[in-house]
Parts: sequence; structure tokens; C-alpha cells
Amino acid sequence: MVFTAGARPIDAGGGTVSVGDVAGQARQVMVNLAAALEAAGATLRDVLRTTVYVATTDRADLLAAAEVVREALGTHLAPSTLVGVTVLAGPDQLVEVEAVAVRDSWQEPGPPDDAATLDE
Repeated sequence: MVFTAGARPIDAGGGTVSVGDVAGQARQVMVNLAAALEAAGATLRDVLRTTVYVATTDRADLLAAAEVVREALGTHLAPSTLVGVTVLAGPDQLVEVEAVAVRDSWQEPGPPDDAATLDE
């Protein structure tokens, strides 16, 4: 299993990107999350669940971040908890995403491996 700490909206130099833009920060967070997962031998398709933190009191901001996370996960829709918070750790940071993944967990839907034995 892979447990990530909160991915932040930072560039390679450590600076916060898309200051004031929740969706822009969420996109960078998902890029950074994908890189962290890749370093651990996993991908976004291996994500079992996410927790999305957004520093806002505006429901539209929460939904904007959630939509970016959904888009990044594609057809693999992992359960997600969306949390509005007062403040996050980085300067000008509005979005942070934690994830739990299992390497190589995604498979095409189909019958169970032992389906042939069910009729016996």
C-alpha cells in the first residue's frame, strides 16, 4: 500500500502556483500526486481513496477542486472526502490532497478468477 502525505500546489522550485485559483492549484496538486505515486511504483489508477482539503468557505471552490480530482482520476472514481478548512500549511495554498493506493490494484471488470468452479 502507498499512503501519501498531502500533495501541495507547488512547482519544482517549491513556489505555490496559481495563487488565488482553486482549480489551477488542484490541477498542480494532482500532477504532484501522480509524481509521488509514480515514485512509489503506483499510478492514479491505483488510488483507493482521497481526502481533498480546500481552504475556503465557498461551496463553489470545494466543488471546483473535487471536479479537478475526478477528472484526474478519469474513469477510475475512487471514494473521496472533501473538506473545507480555514488554512493550509503553505503560503497562498488553497488545495491539498492525500491519497491511499495499492500498486497494480486496477483490473478490467470481469468474472471472478474462480468463476469456472462456481457451476461445479
